[in-house]
Amino acid sequence: MTQHYFENDLVNLHYYKFGDGPKAMLCFHGYGMHGKQFKLLEGSLGEKYTFYGFDLFFHKETKLKDQSLATIQKGITKKELVDLIEEFCRYEDINRFSVIGYSMGSHYATVVTEAIPERIDEFIIAAPSSLNPGRLIAFFSKNKTGNRILQKFALHEKALIRMLKLFKGLHIINDQDYKILYSEIGTAELRFNFYACFVYLRFFETDEEKLLKALNEQNIKSIFIFGKKDKSFPPRIGDKFIPKVKNAEVVLLDEGHEMIKKDFVIALTSLLS
Repeated sequence: MTQHYFENDLVNLHYYKFGDGPKAMLCFHGYGMHGKQFKLLEGSLGEKYTFYGFDLFFHKETKLKDQSLATIQKGITKKELVDLIEEFCRYEDINRFSVIGYSMGSHYATVVTEAIPERIDEFIIAAPSSLNPGRLIAFFSKNKTGNRILQKFALHEKALIRMLKLFKGLHIINDQDYKILYSEIGTAELRFNFYACFVYLRFFETDEEKLLKALNEQNIKSIFIFGKKDKSFPPRIGDKFIPKVKNAEVVLLDEGHEMIKKDFVIALTSLLS
């Protein structure tokens, strides 16, 4: 595995390359993770794929050129993300590629697939929040009142922790969500990143009609992976959309939300080999 940077006017994008196969796969990790999250796939699929694992915005070594509050609140559009990915692909001499996204990363994978399906070989999303991000994310990212509340609480040392405890007590979030979020707000930098992920990415809302058309017209192999015990993004969130996809596979793992483990690798390898 090697580490690299791709730099343009928007961002200094840090990424990892692993595997040495002829096919390219762009990897979009989950919240609080990093570009190495899918490294487990190298052992079984590294001869078929070269993986490009990005540190996504506000994670690890990737830094926007301007990380001011004003820039965060302006947000990034879908087109700006797609332009970035296409520029990256020119830099790495990638023509066609597959995408894989986990949880938060499923939004990135979905935006790219919606826009340039003619370049996509496989569309793989696990714990796919892009199918239904839930009320809490929508409230804080899209609602002006919710956004003001999040800003006030996230940039305050103790207020965000109190808010999480309140939401847990009101059953707006479950125990699993609470533990995940609590672990990500321990420092001022983490709280800023938490706020930024909600607000900066708020335009990454799935256009289901456009995505469905993209997947079906290009006959893209689509793999949807769920954890049977995942209370954040349970299998039922795909009940309406997935049956409309012509070339779809659904994988149910005996896992909760944290599913990028051995069984994930075995299941995915069996579908991609």
